[in-house]
Amino acid sequence: MIKCQKINKMYTRGNTGLQVLNDVSFEIKKGEFVAITGPSGSGKSTLMHILGALDRPTSGTYLLNDKNMLELSDNELAEIRSQKIGFVFQSFNLLSRSTVLRNVMVPLLYDNNTPKEERRNKAEKALIASGLDEDRWQHLSNELSGGQMQRVAIARALVNDPDLILADEPTGNLDSKTGEVVLNTFKKLNREKGHTIILITHERYVAQHADRIIEIKDGEIVSDRSDGAVLSLKDK
Repeated sequence: MIKCQKINKMYTRGNTGLQVLNDVSFEIKKGEFVAITGPSGSGKSTLMHILGALDRPTSGTYLLNDKNMLELSDNELAEIRSQKIGFVFQSFNLLSRSTVLRNVMVPLLYDNNTPKEERRNKAEKALIASGLDEDRWQHLSNELSGGQMQRVAIARALVNDPDLILADEPTGNLDSKTGEVVLNTFKKLNREKGHTIILITHERYVAQHADRIIEIKDGEIVSDRSDGAVLSLKDK
């Protein structure tokens, strides 16, 4: 589903170049639950932006479903982001004065080809999948707890039935108990619904909820672990 080959990213500041990613290569199959982890400044957030079609690498190849993302226009990338990729962020990014149902329907509001009732049905289906109780659907998002807000954000990410869900530090604003509930929701979506999930985190215990852990440091992959095995760059 995802194939990254020798991804490099350099930012230029004045006469100085900052290499953030250095020859990053890996593949992710459809239906995998993968955590990308590393300390602050390791390059994992930059990599997430590239995987989410929010940024372009300086060089290298990124294929999503055999489509070369570097060859697409900004408009084509925007369409892929809206239809093929679901985003879940640390800060929830909900509309505070809108109901839960309205928040989940936001990605569908510009879809004039889908009747309003069908858009509502899609939102309700996504909320059920996220595990949020139905008695909260008509509440304003600012009336919810942090864990409930993150479930709304997950539902919003699911509403277009995307190929890929990218979760950027999704438990960063939650206490450990609530974070565990959210992480178990991702597990359930992966195992029961088959969603491909990439979890970005600097917390090792959060990463351990995934089936595979890619560790990045100083812009390079230093390990790739699956089922207890550790692959170094030399192994690859």
